[in-house]
Amino acid sequence: MSFTCPLCHQPLAQVKNSFVCAQRHQFDMAKEGYVNLMPVQHKRSRDPGDSAEMMQARRAFLDAGHYQPLRDAIVHHLSARLDASATSLLDIGCGEGYYTHAFADALPTLQTYGLDVAKNAIRAAAKRYSQVMFCVASSHRLPFADASQDAIVRIYAPCKAEELARVVKPGGWVITATPGPRHLMELKGLIYDEVRLHAPHSEQLAGFILQESVSLAYPMTLSGREAMALLQMTPFAWRAKAEVWEQLAEQVSFNCQTDFCLNIWQRAN
Repeated sequence: MSFTCPLCHQPLAQVKNSFVCAQRHQFDMAKEGYVNLMPVQHKRSRDPGDSAEMMQARRAFLDAGHYQPLRDAIVHHLSARLDASATSLLDIGCGEGYYTHAFADALPTLQTYGLDVAKNAIRAAAKRYSQVMFCVASSHRLPFADASQDAIVRIYAPCKAEELARVVKPGGWVITATPGPRHLMELKGLIYDEVRLHAPHSEQLAGFILQESVSLAYPMTLSGREAMALLQMTPFAWRAKAEVWEQLAEQVSFNCQTDFCLNIWQRAN
């Protein structure tokens, strides 16, 4: 177990259903099987992260399989790069665990962790996927020991490069997924008068070497309800007027394209 105390940063040891550090800070496991490592003084709001409505919309959309090619691609790259000596994998911003449990299933000899700031998402994830150790925590203050992770997956989630470099083992991996230039163009066309392409991603991670960059794009045919769930997942949902939601609700089918960019980074030795 590589959890560290979010208050004093010393290692946490599991004692029955709690995690305790040498300073006697104690964090109890919830009945669903996750641990909350988000001290109240680290919160920016009472309930940070996605709302329950956003989480439920995302779960419904993902369960329908529309982003499974993205999940399969990440599983492929993890499996190709992690050898028999690997022991630990972390999914940052894991939400309700759709991607995380697939990583755990594909790499059963590793301890897989899922981290998210949203308690309602982690609660739902822990209830559904017992093979993963989930925690509520900030992606900017990872509650993990130095050089404890063989790989970290970051799908859209923010995280400081310094934290990634601290937590990933030398020679370890970070896989990031970000929107490509034409991601969800048709959905944006319902909202914006002028749709602009995503700028090419120029991500830099200090302490890491970019070993591979992969584009993944494919069309989706969605029901009106699925298109509404997808819009609910996006950061531009708040800009959608009532008529946009009504228009989507009336759709028998809605064609929309995906465009993802996967970057595979290796920690410098």
